[in-house]
Order: sequence, then C-alpha cells, then structure tokens
Amino acid sequence: MPRASRVSRLTGLLASVLLLTATAVACGTTDSDDVSGSSAAAKEGSSASADAFPVTIAHKFGSTTIKSEPKRIVTVGLTDQDAVLALGKVPVGTTEWLGGYKGAIGPWAQDKLGSAAAPTVLKDTGTGPQVEKIAALRPDLILAVYGGLTKAQYESLSKFAPVVAQPKEYNDYGVPWQQQTEEIGQALGKADEAKTLVSGVEAKFAAAKKADPAFAKATAVMATPYQGVFVYGSQDPRSRLLSDLGFALPKDLDKVIGDQFGAQISKERYDLLDQDVAVWIAPDTTTSVTKLHSDPVYGDLNVVKQGREVYIKETSDYGNAVSLSTVLSIPYVLDRLVPQLAAAVDGKTSTKVAQPAS
Repeated sequence: MPRASRVSRLTGLLASVLLLTATAVACGTTDSDDVSGSSAAAKEGSSASADAFPVTIAHKFGSTTIKSEPKRIVTVGLTDQDAVLALGKVPVGTTEWLGGYKGAIGPWAQDKLGSAAAPTVLKDTGTGPQVEKIAALRPDLILAVYGGLTKAQYESLSKFAPVVAQPKEYNDYGVPWQQQTEEIGQALGKADEAKTLVSGVEAKFAAAKKADPAFAKATAVMATPYQGVFVYGSQDPRSRLLSDLGFALPKDLDKVIGDQFGAQISKERYDLLDQDVAVWIAPDTTTSVTKLHSDPVYGDLNVVKQGREVYIKETSDYGNAVSLSTVLSIPYVLDRLVPQLAAAVDGKTSTKVAQPAS
C-alpha cells in the first residue's frame, strides 16, 4: 500500500468484511525470525502495579478480562504502540500503517524503544490481521483500541490471547487519544501512569490555547486532497487536534460525512472548507497547493484569498505524526502546528504560514 494513500488504507480497513479463519490454532508454533527479536523487546518493559490485575475493559464486542501482567503485547490498533511505549513496555509485534519506520515506531517514540529490539511488523492490507503471524509471536495481550475489528476478527484473535477492541461509543478509528492511552494503561496495569501522561499532554494544549486566545474564536477544518477533497470528521484524531486547541469545527461536518472518520465531499459542500483555517494534509506543499488553487470553486473561497491555509506534507515525519495523534506524537506535532495556526489566524493577510524547519 503506497504511503500516500493512507485514507484509502483506512477506508479499505473499515470496509473489510472478510472473515479471519480459525487457523489461530497455530499459536503453539514458533517463528524464529519473529520471536527471537520479540523476546528481547518484551524484557525491556517495566513492571505493573501488583494489585492492578485482574482488570476488565469494556469495548465494542463486550468486555475483556486480563488476569495478569502482560509480557508479550501485539498491537493490532494502528497507533496503539505509542501508548504501550509511553508506558514503559515494548510490543513484540506492531501493525504497519504509515510505513517507513522500523518496527512501526516513529522518531517521536524512538527514545522509548531504547536498546530493545524493534517489534516485528505485521500488515493488514484490508482483509484483517495476519492471524498466523500474530499467533507465532505468542502474545498474551492483543490491543486493537485504535482499530476497526469486525466481530469475527475479534473472536478469531480471542482464541489465543485476550483482545481489547475499539470502544463502542466511538466510530471505528475514532477513539480519542486520551481514552486510548488510559485504556491501554489499564490493560498494562499502569492506570495511574497513563493518567499522568494524558495530563502532561493536555497541559501542552492548555498552554497553547492560553498563548493564543484567537484559537478559541476561530473555526477550522482538516482535509486532504484524496480523490478530490476528503474531510475528516469530529471523531477523527486529526480533527481532534484542532478542537483540543480550542477551534470549532464546521457545524455541519458530521451531518455531511455520517458515522465515518471522514468522507469525500462534493464541490457543492466546499463551504465546509471556508473556515478561519483550512489545514491540508497533502502529498507535497508545492504542486498540491497549485492544484487546489486552480480549482475555481475552492480558489474563490475566502480561506484561500486571505491566506488562511496550513499545509502539512503527508509523508513527512510531521505529517505522519499528525495522522497518528498519540500521546507521544502530539507534543511533536504541537511544536510545529501551533505556530502555523497562529500565523493563519493573526488577522493579517500578509502573514505567511511557513513550513516547519524540520
């Protein structure tokens, strides 16, 4: 899957209805290439609270009880590895989404890996998790919090390890980073540590809002030029970056996209883009801009004419961190996004929204 088609990637995952087979019986087998690196990684994690288990976590398909501290964790959720790392554990397996990072661990999380071996990277091309490869890693916990498991996939994975699936109160791939972190903290026996991590990142949002009160008076939208124009809904982590900074999202946004994380919009609904700020996750920050501005409908919007756009290169570390929106990637994002947003809403059309230095 090309890295530039992450929207297609998630759309494919959400649309997947293919059932996993019962080949999970292979969980008793070993794979020397997978397990050898994973064993070292598992030893790096810090211990949980002695009285943290058993713990039961509710999710879309019921609830899962984890009886003892997990040692071999596989993340099926596409961003769950960051919360695991932030809590002092190293997964034995992760699931690739963005590509380009060893172990599916971005630069914002590398220091949490330390000297441990990188996790084995699994793939999901839209047909569901790789059951046999997951089983070969001999997990004692499977995390699919930021995910879109079907019930059949959940039941197949549950045959050989406890599975924490996506929460039922949100769209698939719609869990807030705060809840994601805290649920994973509970699963690892580190609930208090997870709350502390969440509070630390929330303090960064609060500081940004205090430094620029204009954010709370402005509207914003997050979009990408995928097969026309694709806008992200209020439950998508990318849009939550904006709302957590105080911006209001377009009032009709969720009405237009329905119960998905986002959707293509027609030119008749380009009014959703005409906000105080339009943030674009684009293939690049040059030709993509030219192409968007050449559209007579979009190019005529005030957000364009008044220079209130923010562009983020999709496949850059910055763009990847925006898409992940985790407890580890968000501080990395805020250092870059906040100055761009401040320039966009300063009320001066002459202010250029500059690209981050790195």
